[in-house]
Amino acid sequence: HVQLVESGGGSVQAGGSLRLSCAASEFTIDSTYMGWFRQSPGKEREAVAAIRTEGTTWYLESVKGRFTISKQSIEGKNAEGILWLQMGSLEPDDTAVYYCAAGRGWVRRLFVADNYHYWGQGTQVTVSS
Repeated sequence: HVQLVESGGGSVQAGGSLRLSCAASEFTIDSTYMGWFRQSPGKEREAVAAIRTEGTTWYLESVKGRFTISKQSIEGKNAEGILWLQMGSLEPDDTAVYYCAAGRGWVRRLFVADNYHYWGQGTQVTVSS
């Protein structure tokens, strides 16, 4: 079955960097759109960045210029691709649980959580001031 497993979260001071990874198995990463969402206590889950099958990207306005989403297909038995989120110039407001998500087909609005069919378990990112 489809699995998305995130890693790379942690604690960092403001201004620092982190790179999140999402290992995607059981489907071809090149045939899906994928995204990173985040949720902090008391707030709704929000899209941070997304990437279409052909490579076009979308970013939340507040992370533009600081975050970069990318993906890579991998030939192998158990993993068919990796999705990354490179985060720089981190701010305390970036503190949240970050989730990797994937969907099949094509949708107009990559920032809508309901458009995604598969989700990872989440990884905590904490940015201290």
